[in-house]
Amino acid sequence: MERTFLIRHPSVMIFIALLALFTLGATILSEGFGIGLISTSFVKTLGKTLCLCLVAIAMDLVWGYCGILSLGHFAFFGLGGYMIGMWLMYERTKGIVVDQLAAAQLPPTPEEVREAIGAQIFGVVGGSEIPTIWMFADSLIIQLALVVLVPGLLALVFGWLAFRSRVTGVYLSILTQAMTLALSLYLFQNDSGLRGNNGLSGLQNIPGAENISQDVVSVWFLWASALALGAGYLLAAWLVAGKFGNVVRGIRDDEARVRFLGYNVEAYKLVVFTLTAVIAGIAGALYYPQAGIINPAEIAPIASIYLAVWVAIGGRGRLYGAVIGAALVSLLSTWFTSGRAPDIPLGFYTIEWVDWWLVLLGFGFVLVTLFAPQGLGGLVDRLVRNPRAARPQPARPPQSAKEPA
Repeated sequence: MERTFLIRHPSVMIFIALLALFTLGATILSEGFGIGLISTSFVKTLGKTLCLCLVAIAMDLVWGYCGILSLGHFAFFGLGGYMIGMWLMYERTKGIVVDQLAAAQLPPTPEEVREAIGAQIFGVVGGSEIPTIWMFADSLIIQLALVVLVPGLLALVFGWLAFRSRVTGVYLSILTQAMTLALSLYLFQNDSGLRGNNGLSGLQNIPGAENISQDVVSVWFLWASALALGAGYLLAAWLVAGKFGNVVRGIRDDEARVRFLGYNVEAYKLVVFTLTAVIAGIAGALYYPQAGIINPAEIAPIASIYLAVWVAIGGRGRLYGAVIGAALVSLLSTWFTSGRAPDIPLGFYTIEWVDWWLVLLGFGFVLVTLFAPQGLGGLVDRLVRNPRAARPQPARPPQSAKEPA
């Protein structure tokens, strides 16, 4: 059945093939496994970009296909990063503490090790005790499960409360933004148990792989990000290609009519909202070990607004459009804000792209909205399809039953 699906949707096979070629090319050019033409930092940038493409697919499912403009999906992305970050930071700190205490005359007790770990991690916020939410931080399996469960449960509870009340449109968008803001403000507090504004750092150091250089680890994460993106794209394409996708698009276009036809609209919306939150959490769990740090600013509402802009530029309602938009904006943002883009001296003023990037992004968003309302994905459609076939054909006059002699 899967083979039939791929044959009926060759664009999915093309995407998977292009992703595989991209990953292979980056690996060959990397410092860890290849000829070293691209730096380790740029390999990490490519891996993070793939993670952003994955969360953009989640955003496209919930907004482009289901019509729910969620301004809170980057909160799920950040929660996934926090869940895996707790294990990374705890285990890395544990290794440092154990090495330090090994020089003591008496071997340390487990309680002394735990107290030392707490002092190392939470001393920056004036604490030394490990909070209750860190009780499973020493278990990789449980923390990986929490990467899925925490964003999924939050989305399930929030979605159930919002959808059962039939909150729609801009009011639902405001609610998702309020949820994100409340979560961000809570995490900024030092007593949140997640180090407040300091966040979690040193996430690029993988416990048990201290002797492996970052150029190799960066390629590992690139592979994992590419695999997650390919699986996420395949799952999303399969969902929107069948009956489920037809119902979801119907909810987007005319929710009342779909409800009148007997479908449980709230259940469909809840499934999409929860599933996309889980996808966003997985993307975040792969992103932040490559970034090396996560703090509450990553969950601020503006991040979710940027996510919506990426999908709009790429073309919502097109999975590959979301990928194009996220990849393009992410790479351009890295280039302009890292100081690589040359400044433009005008005599009376110098344009520094670090300060003007957001203006450029907003201007590009306006241009796409005015001149390419279907996004960059719509332009791809025009290039791929036959221009003559895409052009509307003039209507032919009806022929009579009998042809003239």
